[in-house]
Amino acid sequence: MNAVKISASAGYLPERVVTNDELSQIMATSDEWIVAHTGIKERRYALGENTSDLATKVAQKLLKEARLAPEELDLIIVSTITPDALTPSTAALVQRNIQAKNAFAYDLSAACAGFIFALSTGEKFIRSGAYQKVMIISAETNSKMMDFTDRTSAVFFGDGAAGVIIEASQAQDEILAEKLCTAGNSEVIHSGRVAPLTQVAASNYPQVDAFYQDGRAVFEFVTTTVLAHIDEFLQAQGLRPQDLDLVVTHQANLRLIEKIANHLELPLDRFAINVDQVGNTSSVGIPLALAQALKAGQRPKTALLTGFGAGLAYGSLLLDLSHYQEN
Repeated sequence: MNAVKISASAGYLPERVVTNDELSQIMATSDEWIVAHTGIKERRYALGENTSDLATKVAQKLLKEARLAPEELDLIIVSTITPDALTPSTAALVQRNIQAKNAFAYDLSAACAGFIFALSTGEKFIRSGAYQKVMIISAETNSKMMDFTDRTSAVFFGDGAAGVIIEASQAQDEILAEKLCTAGNSEVIHSGRVAPLTQVAASNYPQVDAFYQDGRAVFEFVTTTVLAHIDEFLQAQGLRPQDLDLVVTHQANLRLIEKIANHLELPLDRFAINVDQVGNTSSVGIPLALAQALKAGQRPKTALLTGFGAGLAYGSLLLDLSHYQEN
């Protein structure tokens, strides 16, 4: 079976910065409350850009960094819960935009664990031996799904995109281990639900609901189920938390990341963090934080990536990026 390496890592953020003070002008909240409860100071909104636009910009960056032509790609996977449309897939639009004529493309929906699930999926295609180069992008325009009267959710979220290219390698494997899980629950976090027909009538029109999350239930889920998952995953790999050089979790909010750090008894500087500047970008948070860490020169030998979100979906990957080379 092929070894797998990460040959490129990149992110893209929309230009429009939305501060806590600006949100306080349209809903009953304040900068002090948001920072105290979430650690988030600002976020980015994609005005006039849709999810495929953000993903395309990341795709172009990835190709440049990996020094690949679009036609060299075999597969494009886009992780998103905010696609341009239910069909066609956002990945198909990216494939068209970058003219990756030899790649097949599809979307994957696993909410804030989406990048973990997508990277795991792409890795299997390469290990099969039938595919050599896979582009994996997480892209979200969460702002278009927000109910701006719901301050318990709207203040958290931002937009962005990030991803990686993975390739078959004859050198050291960079994806070492994984554990993916689902605890089926549609009530804690949901978005875009469409009710089935109740009658055949001209008045039928789909009503899609806005993003909703039960913050208390999410907190309970992370501080029980997800923490236990991390403990079990590390133990199965024969690792202690202190063996981790870098931890990249879903960027839900800074307070949850602090809880995870305290549980693992690790200093916060061992964690890649961007939630304070870009908000909760759903599946984008992990690949964006990873790209930022790599661009800053970090080359962790043992990196833990853990995602968790609606589904309830959660999972972890263990990476060795000590030999990662930026072209």
